[in-house]
Amino acid sequence: MGSMRVALAQINTTVGDIPGNVERAAEALERALEAGAEVVAFPELAITGYPPEDLLLRPDFVQENLRALEEFAGRVPEGVAAFVGFVDLREDLYNACALVSGGEVLYRYHKRYLPNYGVFDENRYFREGGEAPVAQLGHSIIGMSVCEDIWYPGGPAREQALKGASVILNISASPYHRLKGMMRERMLGVRASDYGCYVLFCNLVGGQDELVFDGHSLIFDPEGRLVARAKQFEEDLLVADILPEEALIRRLHDPRGRKERYERVEEPVDVPAVEHTAREPVEPRVEELLSEEGEVLAALVRGLKDYFRKNGFSRAVLGLSGGIDSSLAAAIAVEALGPANVSGVIMPSRYSSEGSVTDARALAKNLGIRVQEIPINPAFDAYLEMLAESFKGLPEDVAEENIQARIRGNILMALSNKFGWIVLSTGNKSELSVGYSTLYGDMAGGFAVISDVPKTLVYRIARHINEVKGREVIPDSVLTKEPSAELRPGQRDVDSLPPYEVLDPILEAYIEEDKGIEEIVALGYSEEDVRRVVKMVDRAEYKRRQAPIGIKVTGRAFGRDRRMPITNRFGRLLSD
Repeated sequence: MGSMRVALAQINTTVGDIPGNVERAAEALERALEAGAEVVAFPELAITGYPPEDLLLRPDFVQENLRALEEFAGRVPEGVAAFVGFVDLREDLYNACALVSGGEVLYRYHKRYLPNYGVFDENRYFREGGEAPVAQLGHSIIGMSVCEDIWYPGGPAREQALKGASVILNISASPYHRLKGMMRERMLGVRASDYGCYVLFCNLVGGQDELVFDGHSLIFDPEGRLVARAKQFEEDLLVADILPEEALIRRLHDPRGRKERYERVEEPVDVPAVEHTAREPVEPRVEELLSEEGEVLAALVRGLKDYFRKNGFSRAVLGLSGGIDSSLAAAIAVEALGPANVSGVIMPSRYSSEGSVTDARALAKNLGIRVQEIPINPAFDAYLEMLAESFKGLPEDVAEENIQARIRGNILMALSNKFGWIVLSTGNKSELSVGYSTLYGDMAGGFAVISDVPKTLVYRIARHINEVKGREVIPDSVLTKEPSAELRPGQRDVDSLPPYEVLDPILEAYIEEDKGIEEIVALGYSEEDVRRVVKMVDRAEYKRRQAPIGIKVTGRAFGRDRRMPITNRFGRLLSD
């Protein structure tokens, strides 16, 4: 059997940097050609970056993308089939995959299934395609598709298999969320087995605003067995030798495909082949998967690193309270940006425990970051004096607590303005869900590092960091102390919230799974807790709308992933 050498180039593109994206693709193409690849795949919309959103409404953006495609095509030699994502313009816009060879664009495939759920909004911009083309390279027939096209049973992949395709190639920009990678592997293995084809899946890698793409490109054989797996959250070129004739043998022994017909049989797109010199076979590479905590950590690091790099930011500042959230956020920032580019600020108040200040100092020392202490008592006293007449005769309550948080937010923003640092807010998903946060206080900032990380997962990731580093990066005292905002004497989180071990599953059921109160109670939680949590989530919608963006790592993040109206009475009577 004749082998075919394929290369999946999971590159880190930047939305709108069309020349830079083409250069990145061209560099990967050169490495693929040096490795002897005959088929080279690049991610979905690799030319423009993904998702380009309303840049697609600008004709000059679309035209530059088309010119860039022609430029890239000129770099692809004869005998090599390159598949690259771009925006096509015919009677309308299409999310497209170009088949390029010998300096020419031989075919423009238009994506058929346009996702319009979760973080996706492709029906806003694109028209659906309707074809299921195949290309002939030597004796092999290759079917091409784009991202969502492969997620549906049937569709282009099935039609291409019926046309004789032995290889189904899918270019993708599939964003990450926790444990999605394993689900994707199962799906692609089923597609390969069902259609008796090799499945090549080339995914985007890198951060784009709140989205992170994990790479994790894959190759499956016609039996549905994993052949090769690329790295997660890193640029990679996955090169492997496949045996397309195995697909024919598989079909000869599996009569299921003979029961189906595909009436429209177009001629394959012909890709002129060239003779390849004898070469040593490539040993398939299967990268080991990260643990759940490891992949979430890698997503957070990649998302923060790319947000800074792609937007021209260099340094970050964050408040260090001595608590678990700011400790984890600081550790992520150091991993993403380097210790020289992270500054910590300890801002003790009259209610801060000595242990919290000590823990914050120890963390800064462990991370090797610059830290300064700015006590907030003088400012707090000034506020209380200014407001004494207005507050006269009233007991201290959340108003005084939030003044302290806002003083801290003002200090961080002042440092940001003076030195050009980006403020990292440190609230977690559990707190933001129920509004256990202060507008213009601890919510102030340019980027929310862990805003989609539930509190229980925060602890798991922090412990994972210490295990991986083999030392105490985050002090053990931080991991074992009871959570507290320390804005009043003896304050504890459990005075205002159910224990996080109870709170997080309720939040997941309500926010990510859209379960109602009765359904959540049926899972074994007290009706009192469920009603209280649901009420807090609903009331906090206006706060979250004003929060900085953060990195999506759960199945349903706030913002573009969960779009709830602020003015909304549905279900409110149940929770009021």
